[in-house]
Amino acid sequence: MITKYGDIYELKTEQTFDAPIDEVWEFFSTPRNLEKITPEKLKFQILNNIADKAYPGQIIAYKISIFPPVQTKWVTEITQVKEKEFFVDEQRYGPYAMWHHEHHFKSEGDKTVMTDLIYFKMPFGILGKIVFNLYAKKKLTEIFTFRKEEVLEAFQ
Repeated sequence: MITKYGDIYELKTEQTFDAPIDEVWEFFSTPRNLEKITPEKLKFQILNNIADKAYPGQIIAYKISIFPPVQTKWVTEITQVKEKEFFVDEQRYGPYAMWHHEHHFKSEGDKTVMTDLIYFKMPFGILGKIVFNLYAKKKLTEIFTFRKEEVLEAFQ
């Protein structure tokens, strides 16, 4: 669900896994797994050498095809990590005027609940708002729907 607060949008998703938090955390805190849960048509590719585990200060550079066939570079930084609770990535360079993505994890017995909170701002003022309504809103919804389905398969 996407909510708007002034010029800032919030995208919130929640997913429950039939897996213990150790397994879910292991998967999501491994940056290379982002390639596995991004739709193929976006041609997502990590460009730099990255550590196996997310850590504060980690820079991840990649390219992605937001408007096919044009690819854009995107650089994010893992700004915070609290083992088996949450981590945060923020755009340092890329297609948004602002991008702040929180990944929260909560153990519920043998299950794990993951909540994604993404706060973002479109670039280019009124033009960005038009692009959001005509294209980006649908594209973000598709990406996170795909991600939910792919991740469920990973834990079956």
